Order: sequence, then C-alpha cells, then structure tokens
Amino acid sequence: MTIAHPFAFRFDGPRAKVWTALADTARFNEASGLPAHPVVDATAADGSRIFRAKARLGPLNLSWTDLPANWVKERWFEHDRLIDNGPLARFRVTLTLEEDGDGCWARYLYEAEPRGMAGRMLLATGFLERLGRHALKMCARVARFVRDEAADPFDLPSPTLEPRALDQIERRRLDLLAAGHPAEVVDALAALVREGGENDVRRIRPLALARKQGLEPRATVTACLDGARRGLLDLSWDLLCPRCRAAKLQATSLDQLAAEAHCDTCAIRYDRDFSRNVEVTFRPAAGLRTLVGGEFCLLGPMSTPHIMAHITLQPGQDRRIEVELPPGTYRARTLEPGPEILFDHEGGPLPAIELAEGAVALGPASPDGQLALSNRAARPLLAVIEQRDWVRDALTADRVAATQAFRDLFSDQVLRPGDEVGIARVAVLFSDLAGSTALYQKIGEAAAFRRVREHFAWLQQIVREHDGAIVKTIGDAIMAAFADPLNAVRAAVAIQASTLELNPDGVPPLALKIGVHAGPSIAVTLNERLDYFGSTANLAARLQSIAGPGEVVVSAALADDPTISELVAPITIEFATVRLRGFVEPVPCLRLMPVPLAGSG
Repeated sequence: MTIAHPFAFRFDGPRAKVWTALADTARFNEASGLPAHPVVDATAADGSRIFRAKARLGPLNLSWTDLPANWVKERWFEHDRLIDNGPLARFRVTLTLEEDGDGCWARYLYEAEPRGMAGRMLLATGFLERLGRHALKMCARVARFVRDEAADPFDLPSPTLEPRALDQIERRRLDLLAAGHPAEVVDALAALVREGGENDVRRIRPLALARKQGLEPRATVTACLDGARRGLLDLSWDLLCPRCRAAKLQATSLDQLAAEAHCDTCAIRYDRDFSRNVEVTFRPAAGLRTLVGGEFCLLGPMSTPHIMAHITLQPGQDRRIEVELPPGTYRARTLEPGPEILFDHEGGPLPAIELAEGAVALGPASPDGQLALSNRAARPLLAVIEQRDWVRDALTADRVAATQAFRDLFSDQVLRPGDEVGIARVAVLFSDLAGSTALYQKIGEAAAFRRVREHFAWLQQIVREHDGAIVKTIGDAIMAAFADPLNAVRAAVAIQASTLELNPDGVPPLALKIGVHAGPSIAVTLNERLDYFGSTANLAARLQSIAGPGEVVVSAALADDPTISELVAPITIEFATVRLRGFVEPVPCLRLMPVPLAGSG
C-alpha cells in the first residue's frame, strides 16, 4: 500500500531559476539538516548500476538502495529509495515545474510504502505532511532567491571552526588583499572557507564560482592559486572519467598524478589528457577545516547540470518526453557501461534515441518538442542525454598550465622526469627581437640587456592580460602558451599594435617578430619547468623566423577559425605557402601587419 501526499508552491520567477535551486537536491538536503552518508557505487553482473547507502536518522541505523534518479532539465525529477529496514520500505519524491505566466508552480508528490504496523502508524500520524510542511518552508526561502532578494537559495549550516582556524583564515585573507587581489574575490574565497556548506567546498571550481558570484574569471583563478600557495586552500589535480565525469583519482602535486585510471562504474580504462580529463580544483586547507565526507544526495540533477535528460527505460519500453534542447552538440549514452553517440542539434525535431544491448543509435525524427526513447535490451537501461560544454566551468590542466599565475606561483609543479601528458590543443606564440645584435653593439651590453629585460616584463604583462603564460625565454625570444587560440592571436596583435609603449621617445627602438600556431602537443618537464614538445611548438617557432619586424605570421590552419579569421582579415597583408625547415610539406600562412595604437607611450 502506497501513501501519497501532494503539495505545491508558486514562485514569482522563471522556471529555469527555480530549477537551479530545487533540483540541487544535495544542497537542499544539507540545508534541511540531513546528514551526509557514505555511498557505494558499483556495477552489477548484468551491467546495471547499484547505489548502496547507510545513515543514522534519529534512533535508526538505516541502509537502502538509491535507484538512479530520473529527470528532464528544468521540467521534472524523481528520486526513489528502497529501504532495507525501519518503518518504511520505500520513499519516493517527484517534483514537476509548470510555467504560470511570469511565474512557476512547483508541484511535489511524496510517496511512501510502510513496513509493518510501525510504518502504517508513522504514516497515519502525518509523517508525509510534516515533511511537506518543511519542504514548503524551504520553498519560501528559495522564493527570495528567485525574486533576486537573496544571493543563495539556501541557509546552509556553517561549520564549527576553532578560533585559531578563524584567525588563520583572516590572516590569509589580509595577505591576499595585500598582494593586490580584488577584494570581492578574496572576500568570497575567505567566506567560502569559513562559512560554506560541505557541498560548496569539497571541490571549489574557480570558473564556476566566478560565474555564480559575478566575479572576474582570471582574477578568481589567480586568487585561488595564490590562496593555495599561502595556505588558505589546497590544490587538487583530479583525473576525471571521460564518460561519467567523476573524479576517480586525485593528487596534490602534478608529479603524483597517475598516467591512467580505471572507472569501475563505466568499466573503462583511460589515459590522462590535460585538455579532456584533468581538472584543477580547490578545497579549504586541511589545517583550517575538516570536511565530513559522504553524500547528501547522489546523482541529483544539479550535480551534473550538463545532463539534459536522465531517463530509466524498462525492457522493450518506448517513451516520449517533452524536452527543449538548445542548439549544440550532444552525447547520448547509457548510465550503464556501454557505447555512446554524438549528434548535432541545430533546432527543429530531435532524432530518436534507440538503446539496445551494447548499442546506442539515432533513429528517425521525434515529434516537435519531444524526444523519442526506446529500449530493445532485455534489461532496464538508463538513457543519458548530455551537453558537451561541461568544460565551460572546468579549470582543465591545459588552461591552468597556460596561466601566468600558475607559472609564477607553482613553478615546482612539474611532471616526473621522463613523464609526458597529451594536450588536445594548445596555442603557442614565439616572439623575437629584430636586430638585437646591432642593438648590443650600438648602445653597449649593459644598456641593451636592460632594454631586453624590460621588454620581457612588458611582454609578460600583455600575455597575462590575454590569459596566457610565458613558458620560457630563449636569448631575446619568448615562448608563450594559451589555452584559447583566439587569445594567442589577440595577444600577438596587441603586442605589435602597442610597440609605441615599448619605444618611448629617446630610447633605442625595439622591433618584434612573432609567429603563432595551435594544435596538439605533449607536456613534458624540461630544465625543471613544465614545457611543450612537438610539431605545434616547432611550427610556431618557424613562423616567427619568417616574420618581418612588426609583423605577425599565423598558420592558415589557425586562421581558419571563424572568430580568428574575422580578427585578422583587416590586417592581413599576404597569404603565402612557404617551405619551412623541418617540415616536409609547404605550410600555408598569413602575414599580418597590425596598426600601431595612436597615443601609445
């Protein structure tokens, strides 16, 4: 016998914002005062996923199986729990969001199955109604967030910290302010360490934090790195499963990061790749705060916000769900170990997703506004439809390695000797001084060296402003790296366009030659620094060698990017195919002549 209790709450705000709060079930449970609990995530012999958990609730030590949650982003979710002992045998929560003019209705349904007389008595005394009243109080708090009257939807319990820890947090906050970091970023980090909920501090992701709190991304990343250096935070290198995105291995230093890992959940072994599956995260320094561990809710929708639909299908079941997918690239897979398929959606009808034993395929077009799903396997399968832009908020290792703050603060973070890591794409910029030998002869070695040193500092500032990092200097040349190729080209153009700043009146003028290329690379440790090895760096260096004073030469392959081609089109003076030393085939490239900035210097 199932006992049900429905209730509802109307929000004066958009459904999407309500979803970000109510679908964040882990933070909802933490704010409700529920305890974190251990969860064992395993794969059964038939390939199905099993989530076993246990916790003490009041006088009861309960154990249960969490069935995988089902949801469609911004529309509905359902959680189902099979309980081994205690007065209830099953507990299920369903939430549906319905638009209502400029507002939104949240409609909850709590369902429970009693176990014996104790369970029937518990439900007869209004247990579900009491839970419902508590949920409505939580909704009232969320309503302030939806109306933009509160920065956070929940009042999370603050940790109890020792006075000594609070004093150290304040000292490190003042140190970061004294170092010149923006006050709004420093205060946000200190408050997070001091007061943040468990879910918020276990894996602090700087880019996600910046987006959520309206902070400048580069400043947030830099402050997190400096905070780790000064003892406010601990830095972690997380080796993620490329399929489920869970952090399967973690290391506190780069030389301890494993070269490969195995995901028992997805039944795959995978290699590390700085661009695809190594993420840098932070947490409060161990000496300041002890984290409890465990889960407040497993597989809640906002735990994986890139997943648009997460739907269980029974054997032979056909199902249509209402869903809206914005244009983009998506991946369809099963929660269980198995294959996957990518598809591009440019608007209009979505392709049907057809699951079978060991297969995922695209079918004919679904009806407008719907997604057709089918399962032809002899066992239940859970269909997952996810966006591929999870990396938007991920400080991947290729990004952090191309950050000047990381190079400055963590120069000791290098790979083991002889170790190497693949990088899917990195942009490399080489610059060199034109006529430096004549400069040394003209003004003397001491004066020329001073000018060269000043020009290195000037270059570093421009590279830093474009989210890049100087990897090394080679004589009068630099090698810089950028995670975003567009930033590399922008930096090259900015350097040449602002050389009047480098050459004020009365000093011997300096002229630069620059080459830029992007492509795959290998990260290695050379001369006790993290460096890049391979044809991408070699080609950038060769392009620099054919540039004239004041010019930038970029590979045509790089300029094919629409955003880059738009940038370089007005300043392209030549397109050529050239033979370069070390390359068998001629290389197409563009020669750019940026316009100097008026009034510089």
